Amino acid sequence: MGFKLENTNIDALVKPDDLKIKKRTSILERELVFFGKSFSNKKKEDFYTELSVLLKAGITLKESLKLIEEGQKKEQQKSLFKDLGDSLLSGNSFSDAIKSRSEFSEYEYYSLKIGEESGTLTIITNELGLFFSKKNEQQRSLVNALTYPAIILITAVLVVIFMLRLVVPMFQDIFEQNNVDLPWITKFIVAISDFIKDYGWWMVLIIISVLLLRKVLFGSDWFKRKIDYILIKIPYLGNFLKAVYLAQFTRAISLLTASKVPVLNSIELAGKMISFYPLQDALEVVKSKILQGESLSNSLKGNKVFSKKMISMVKVAEETNQTEFMFERLNQQYSIEVQQKSKLLSTLLEPMIILVVGICVGVILVAMYLPMFKLGSVLG
Repeated sequence: MGFKLENTNIDALVKPDDLKIKKRTSILERELVFFGKSFSNKKKEDFYTELSVLLKAGITLKESLKLIEEGQKKEQQKSLFKDLGDSLLSGNSFSDAIKSRSEFSEYEYYSLKIGEESGTLTIITNELGLFFSKKNEQQRSLVNALTYPAIILITAVLVVIFMLRLVVPMFQDIFEQNNVDLPWITKFIVAISDFIKDYGWWMVLIIISVLLLRKVLFGSDWFKRKIDYILIKIPYLGNFLKAVYLAQFTRAISLLTASKVPVLNSIELAGKMISFYPLQDALEVVKSKILQGESLSNSLKGNKVFSKKMISMVKVAEETNQTEFMFERLNQQYSIEVQQKSKLLSTLLEPMIILVVGICVGVILVAMYLPMFKLGSVLG
């Protein structure tokens, strides 16, 4: 679904001073909502979908916001929509009303402003609802893929810690009482056991502190950049994350190119919705190349974030003037890839975790039983 903006001056609409990237939110808060947000992507999906339905039914924007406000259960949500309604009553446009709210991104602001200028606000809100729907679907796929392996991993770690903290010291006492000469592997396991005994609670406190201070840590750009670049280098997981964010990117570009927004502005606005540093940095390079006169397909070359298949399809789209269609197809392909990879990720992680834990437990048992043979000869 597209909408036209032939009569809209995009250059005047998207001013350079307005294109400042806001501070990004935590990687866990922005893509995987483990810790919750006041206005999460799921709430945005419901909001834009409901708003689109009400506007399509002929209800005015002010009345629509009032109805949505009345349907909220939490006071925080009621206050948000009440403030938006009051801003409209004060004479502000809808896009200006959300611009001052931290709950909304610049991507949403410019999309809604384009809709107001072109008289296609109903279509825009529907497209935004679909955008967040796809985004939430990808998040659910990732969460579903990681939940069960995470439970297994936590359980396995607790089992290994139990053995190191309680079982190994019992064998250690027996060996010390009988002056048994320990092999190197047993000494290594005993050293780990002593470390956990001496510093175990400190490690627990550090983990709790990190969880409590996560907003401070992820509020730092350098820390988030490091985390993002570490994640993308992890085998399989890195490719999976690239597919997730490229699916969001292609969806955003498809919506904006259908609106006749210039390529440079489309990339700039889409970048504000993708809070993943490897892709953001890549888009900055793409923008600089486009400003130098390069085509979009040539600008995508030379960056590992973009696949050769994507570059080839973009080149075909430029030659045939079917950019909107091609990005829609790319979005479908990446969405399917995310679903397939999430299922495979879940399938692979479980046996891998079990295998690693089995090896750890086996090493501990072997390390403890090797000196028992020497102990038998000493007692004999």
